[in-house]
Formats: sequence, C-alpha cells, structure tokens
Amino acid sequence: MKRLAVGPMTTPEYNEWWVRRINDNIPEPSHENSQPIEEHLRVVPSELEIMKQDFERRNAELEKKDKANGRRKDELEIRRECSETRGRNIKKRES
Repeated sequence: MKRLAVGPMTTPEYNEWWVRRINDNIPEPSHENSQPIEEHLRVVPSELEIMKQDFERRNAELEKKDKANGRRKDELEIRRECSETRGRNIKKRES
C-alpha cells in the first residue's frame, strides 16, 4: 500500500547541509581589493572638463612664453636704439 507523505521529506541534517551549500555560493566581499568609499565615489571629470583644463594649462604656458618674448623684444629694441644712436654719434664725429 502506498502512503502519501505530507510535510517535509528531508531530514534536519539535509536541511542544514542545503542551507550551508547555498550560503557557500554567495560571494563575500574581499577586503584585499576594496577601495575606500571616497575613492569609489570620486568625481570623474568629463571629456569636456579635461579639454578645458588642457586648454587653460596650454594657455598659461603660452602666456608665460609671450611675456618672456615681450621682454626679449623690448631688450632688442633698446639695443637697436642704442646702436642707432651710437651709429649717429660716430657719423657726427666723422663729419
């Protein structure tokens, strides 16, 4: 005669084993490669922001070069003026 089993057909040991097996498959967080929350949530600049920063940096470099070239230009003009006046003075002496 067949009996109909109503209720759990497993033993408590099997249930414990099954729960452990399921929990073993859940990955636990690894602390080896973990990042601090500040680094994880840091703001990543957009491509436009990166281009803007690049432009500002290059512009600052060019302004420095321009100032240096302006100083050189002024120095060259002064030297040219001095040599012209020397040349005039020499011509006046010779005449």
